[in-house]
Amino acid sequence: MGIQVEFNPDLALRNIAEYKSGKRKIAECIPKPLKKGQVYNFLKKGQRLYWLSDAEFWGKGQIPLTETHGNEKLSRPLASIKILEATHFLNKSEIWTKGKYRVVEVFTDKKIHFEALKKI
Repeated sequence: MGIQVEFNPDLALRNIAEYKSGKRKIAECIPKPLKKGQVYNFLKKGQRLYWLSDAEFWGKGQIPLTETHGNEKLSRPLASIKILEATHFLNKSEIWTKGKYRVVEVFTDKKIHFEALKKI
């Protein structure tokens, strides 16, 4: 028996329509509108590990915000974000991860903004 964790190189949240239809909590979804500089809460099922860094290399710890459609089907990055905090907790015997992220830049074009974890 081991400790089951998932390392996430991005933050993948659901479309806000899933909150509006009652399927998800607001923190599980991408806010509309997504605003540069704004801090938002996130919520993910499972024990997830995110990169927390303010290092000078690779965009000072920025990671992509993507939209998930389930089964690891992700959109291209919608924004560059920084995870500010992440906490694991139990809810009805299930492990969840909650935290906060700041939007550094919102992408409105089709350009490539990340190469792996490196912010371009």
